[in-house]
Amino acid sequence: MATPHPPHHRPAPHPHPHDPQPGSDRSEEAMAELLDLDATAFADLLTDVVARTAALAPGAARVVDLGAGTGTGTLLLAQAFPAAEIVAVDSSAAMLTRLRSAADAAGIGDRVRTVQADLDDGWPPVAGPDLVWAASSLHHVVDPERLLRGAHDALAPGGVVAVVEMTATTPVLPDGAARPGFERRLEEALAHAGWNRYPDWTPFLRAAGLEVLSRDELRSEPGPGPEVTRWVRVVLERQRTGLAEHLDPEDRAAIDGFLAAPDSPPPHGPGARSGRTLWAARRPHSTHR
Repeated sequence: MATPHPPHHRPAPHPHPHDPQPGSDRSEEAMAELLDLDATAFADLLTDVVARTAALAPGAARVVDLGAGTGTGTLLLAQAFPAAEIVAVDSSAAMLTRLRSAADAAGIGDRVRTVQADLDDGWPPVAGPDLVWAASSLHHVVDPERLLRGAHDALAPGGVVAVVEMTATTPVLPDGAARPGFERRLEEALAHAGWNRYPDWTPFLRAAGLEVLSRDELRSEPGPGPEVTRWVRVVLERQRTGLAEHLDPEDRAAIDGFLAAPDSPPPHGPGARSGRTLWAARRPHSTHR
């Protein structure tokens, strides 16, 4: 659940299911794999979020993807805005290289521009966007207020900011693999450990001079399938390490048993649950805040 912060407070970065946990030796390549797996397992959910955003900014000519990662959002935005230039911003050269390859493979490389920039330094050198998209990235920024003010100032009048955050992201083990209530206990452990924690961005958007249009809660529960099974295994490996002290021994044993067992074919394999919160805000046509 989101933890509200007054708009004059800077939220400290919080752990996230896609963040390397303290002491983790996961490589950037492993992180990229997880981002891509998430986009595949929850493709319908992400498509819905992008479609809702696109409906608020029809005809956008320039779209900025802040903290683009491997480019899963970039590619969906390029599909939703077939005539737009998409500017993908990330601090990682390796992620941007991977993104560039994905864009070229999708045949949209001519419409995608990459910018390597640290969002902690403020708004990147991109002028005049009609849409700013920040998915699972704003909570990493040391001073999100400053970045949102920069987005406001850079946006064309009437332009839109879309902020997307994950809600509970939970593997669902096959029947009999764990005691009843496993998913609930796992979500409680995630919350207790501070994963998926971020502020309500509504006051931040308003403090930046933006008009908040909507706040939507979306959920998805894809059924068993090869992509979901792979996602469950990768996520449980990370959660087993990062949440060990927050899980009881029986639940840790259930995770270990699942990870040690061979994959079960659908419909007997694992499932998944995830959600997104989408905040949408607009720069007023008036230039006064």
